[in-house]
Amino acid sequence: MKKLVRSRSQRKLAGVCGGLAAYLEIDVTVIRLLAIVITLISVGLGLVGYLGAWLIMPEEELKA
Repeated sequence: MKKLVRSRSQRKLAGVCGGLAAYLEIDVTVIRLLAIVITLISVGLGLVGYLGAWLIMPEEELKA
């Protein structure tokens, strides 16, 4: 079962885009570009969504 978590390996800031890309099984660059476009088009609401996801999404567990 897949779980939506913030990525530890694919992070630039908080791992939200990396985690979403892993969950949707698409390239993380596509998610990052979409996040930038949404933020620019919505005059910053994309950034608010990113920050909300940062607070809500649990971080990926360390694998031993």
